[in-house]
Amino acid sequence: MSSQPLHAASVYTEAELKAAVEAAENWNTYVAVHAYTPRAVQMAIRSGVKSIEHGQLIDEETARMISEKGVWLSMQPFLDDEDANPYLEGSPNRESQLLVSRGTDNAYNLAKRYNLKTAWGTDNLYSARGATRQGAKLAKMVRCWYTPAEVLKMATSTNAELLVLSEPRNLYPGKLGVVEAGALADLLLVDGDPVANIQLIEDPERNFLVVMKNGVIYTNLLG
Repeated sequence: MSSQPLHAASVYTEAELKAAVEAAENWNTYVAVHAYTPRAVQMAIRSGVKSIEHGQLIDEETARMISEKGVWLSMQPFLDDEDANPYLEGSPNRESQLLVSRGTDNAYNLAKRYNLKTAWGTDNLYSARGATRQGAKLAKMVRCWYTPAEVLKMATSTNAELLVLSEPRNLYPGKLGVVEAGALADLLLVDGDPVANIQLIEDPERNFLVVMKNGVIYTNLLG
């Protein structure tokens, strides 16, 4: 599902959304939607959707509904900064972008106020440059809304909780988001303490000394 933030348009009807949710449940999985506005998000929740992607324009009523239904909010800091997509000033896309940027602060504050299950989604792996900015965007969260420990947990164990909702169609069999026997061995060795200095994750090529996925070492700067 998608919505145009500026015009508050919703693409699907509730009947269509409910049909999608029913079809997903028949396959033992769930539906996540792209939705920004209160109307779009509330329609999705009433239809049984389990995760809202984006949601930067939610209001307090919507945040309360998300909390009551135990729905996930998968957000990212869409701000008017160096990571924003370039749009022509005065264009509809630029107006929508500014609207979402202003809503981002409110949405994160509502997420904290209502203790929403908030996941970390970067939404930019289609961009070669954007992929290199994931750590920087995560660190950006500390400037405004969260502590370093909170954002690191959000990107690891909290995100893992969302991923395993697709059981038994989970693409990551095994325990996620923990370091213990029997868990998938996805580990990062950081040159420093990111809890004390979150900026370390902004430069992974220099500061991530070891990158291990499923027990296989892909990067080893220790020699």
